[in-house]
Amino acid sequence: MACHNNTTSIDPNSGFCSNTKTFHSLRPKAPLPSETTPLSITHYIFSHLQASPPPPSTPALLDPATRRHILYPEFTRRVKTLAAALESQLNLSSGHTAFVISPNSLDLPILYFSLFSLGVTVSPSNPASTTPEISRQIHLSRPVIAFATSATAHKLPNSLRYGVVLLDSPEFQSMMTCAPAPELPRVRFSQSHTAAVLYSSGTTGAVKGVELTHRNWISVLASAFAVRNPTAPPAVMLCAVPFFHVYGFGVCMRVLGFGETLASISGRFDLRATLRAVEEFRISHVSWAPPVVVAVVKLGSEIDGYDLSSLQVVACGGAPLAKSVIDKLKKRLPNVQVAQGYGLTETTGRVFGTVGPNETRVEGATGKLMSNFEAKIVDPETGSALPPLMTGEIWLRGPIIMKGYIGDEEANATTMDTEGWFKTGDLCYIDKEGYLFFVDRIKELIKYKGYQVAPAELEHLFQSHPDIADAAVVPYPDEEAGQVPMAFVVRRLGSVVDESQVKDFIAKQVAPYKKIRRVAFINEVPKSAQGKLMRKELVKLALSML
Repeated sequence: MACHNNTTSIDPNSGFCSNTKTFHSLRPKAPLPSETTPLSITHYIFSHLQASPPPPSTPALLDPATRRHILYPEFTRRVKTLAAALESQLNLSSGHTAFVISPNSLDLPILYFSLFSLGVTVSPSNPASTTPEISRQIHLSRPVIAFATSATAHKLPNSLRYGVVLLDSPEFQSMMTCAPAPELPRVRFSQSHTAAVLYSSGTTGAVKGVELTHRNWISVLASAFAVRNPTAPPAVMLCAVPFFHVYGFGVCMRVLGFGETLASISGRFDLRATLRAVEEFRISHVSWAPPVVVAVVKLGSEIDGYDLSSLQVVACGGAPLAKSVIDKLKKRLPNVQVAQGYGLTETTGRVFGTVGPNETRVEGATGKLMSNFEAKIVDPETGSALPPLMTGEIWLRGPIIMKGYIGDEEANATTMDTEGWFKTGDLCYIDKEGYLFFVDRIKELIKYKGYQVAPAELEHLFQSHPDIADAAVVPYPDEEAGQVPMAFVVRRLGSVVDESQVKDFIAKQVAPYKKIRRVAFINEVPKSAQGKLMRKELVKLALSML
């Protein structure tokens, strides 16, 4: 049965094994270190940097706003020095957890790498989190210490064993620059040790603490190394995604692992300042969330006032990007590749990704399966695995799957099966070439008279309406149908589009059961920092209209 031993059963185009009904990665194998070798992410990355060192004049970290940068020799020195100081001055060691609440800065990657090398679990939080949200996160991760800025420290409790260290204090700065440590500390923990606890709403319910191991992150980095073009010049990556999110966290480690330059946006995002940074620092790659791409598109001809000729790749993740937005971006920036990816916090980030110009040309796809991973498309009703082009829940397996949700055995049992498959709760299909297409979250499907309506499909149609700036679709209770699709619409400035025009626009393009039955006009669609639609807020609003 196993396709691993019988490659003739694996379709060379899609990676689908007809025996096991499993999709396999067709990318180059990503060699992984032996599981029994004690190894941290930092030691793994530093061994790569040692094997193929970037030129000493290469900035590892760059802050476009202040023009401050840290070259690679200084970066590695600071990581080692800080690790030694954290161990000797603060008594931090393997088994401890450090809570981190700070906007992106040059110091965060240095702090992360230092903590990883000691076996201290890094648990970063959104600096915009409220005190009750932080209390919940601290309850889950049980940190002994917190690293914060002067602006975020007041949200933390006074009960942490080793207190709070201010990242913007002279004391912390001196910890990175005092007597240099010649080497990283010796690793005395296994790769299965928890490297990070990131926070996710999970596939169901309240916020959960997702435990990601050193092995998880090493596997993600190995799969990135496997598809890297060794002849390409080193990228200068501008990351506008927060480092507390799995997307930004992964970008941070991948770029530094490659010996490239990581430029990061700190503080409040400013689109024009970002475009000026691309121009001034000859940025080649950007990591943006979908709202940023939409904002760039909305600039229209104003974008022509910036020299963006250095820009090669726009990487977008966190939420699907509408085809109409991609088309508009490509009209403005015809030489730029739009690289999308699919992944979750629970899968240590990217599992499917677009690599190279050919893959980015496939419209609507979020790429192909990365090295060392397996996927299944499962019928949510019957539980049977489906072939290419059939839509179902995507299940994932491989060394990237989380250790589990902290202290939530019920959620772990619901989302993981006995064979190691993680059930994502996402409806997708994989085509005959192995490209993944995201349809919607299962729990967000609208059930109209037994038919399933995907809100995301209708939302993408709205993106092409000239008078609609944004729209979201939610279920609205109906006695006869069970639920009907309801649209919350944001009009473009000066537009007078009305309810009947909105309904007609969708009705002309979809089957009768997918029609919009109710419309409400709002000023803004609520979205998270990563561009994910906060549909629960709109469901509440819809219910209040009953």
